[in-house]
Amino acid sequence: MTRSARRSRGIAATQTLLALLLVSLCVSRTSAQESSYHLVPTGKGWGEAVAHAPLALATSGNRISWHGGPVMHGNVHVYFIWYGNWLNGAHPSDSDYTTYLLKTLFAATDGIGNSSYARINTTYGDTTGPVTANMAWTRSAADKYSQGTALSDAAVRTVVYNAINSRKLPKDENGIYFVLTSSDVAETSGFCTSYCGWHTSDIILGADIKYAFVGNPDRCPDACEAQDISPNHNSGADGMASIMAHEAEEILTDPDLNAWYDSLGNENADKCAWTFGPTVGQIGRGAYNQIFGTHRWLIQMNWENTRGGGCAQRLSGAFYTR
Repeated sequence: MTRSARRSRGIAATQTLLALLLVSLCVSRTSAQESSYHLVPTGKGWGEAVAHAPLALATSGNRISWHGGPVMHGNVHVYFIWYGNWLNGAHPSDSDYTTYLLKTLFAATDGIGNSSYARINTTYGDTTGPVTANMAWTRSAADKYSQGTALSDAAVRTVVYNAINSRKLPKDENGIYFVLTSSDVAETSGFCTSYCGWHTSDIILGADIKYAFVGNPDRCPDACEAQDISPNHNSGADGMASIMAHEAEEILTDPDLNAWYDSLGNENADKCAWTFGPTVGQIGRGAYNQIFGTHRWLIQMNWENTRGGGCAQRLSGAFYTR
């Protein structure tokens, strides 16, 4: 469900465009030089375009390396921009139940932040210390189709800009801004065909703003949902939860696309994309592997940068493969 979040998108002419490979199921990503976007490995088995410009290697880790850029520290504030129709849209997931579920996932108490799962990211760091595990939902804003129903990458940035410029959301360099789109909204650079989500950063109103696009997987369940019957009886929301976890852990360890990634350009969550490990229970036919608060979730694993490296469900837990 989670796709690492960055693929290059034809950006500055001075930088190299990434070739996006569409590969068969269960194929690993391709490497290519890219500029300011890193698109997620979204798509079960699709190839990825890597979004990193080549930088000098600073520190070699456990099959992933630090390239000298900053990571995120302290208390990270998570902001949601609900784009489109999240009240009574085309699918049951286009509803306030989805907005409730995802706020509980990032709740300050008993949410994903500072959990053993989130603390996997503390195995990364920079010269000022380890990556934080503290992240929590802080505020939301609504945007009812200000850029239409077909968003370009530039339009996603505009949605973030408008939310900050209008003061619906604060300007926060230690924040993560999620643009979450209802199922009737397309992202024209490849949502549902090349990715399910992506993240990047840009200077917006004079600040280094980290943001991510995550679409409603009910638009393309075969591509962006791990299971069509979910533990929270909302396959779109549950699909988004795993993609958002994927993007969040990459923003924390590689916020400006110049920190932690491997020799192929894969960030920590990319290395475990669509890898969930053993499930610990089932509600109906919806399996889950994590419990945050009162809800069960099927969340992709993250790459732990210790013990030689591996995909884990919790810090210092067992490593698993696909």
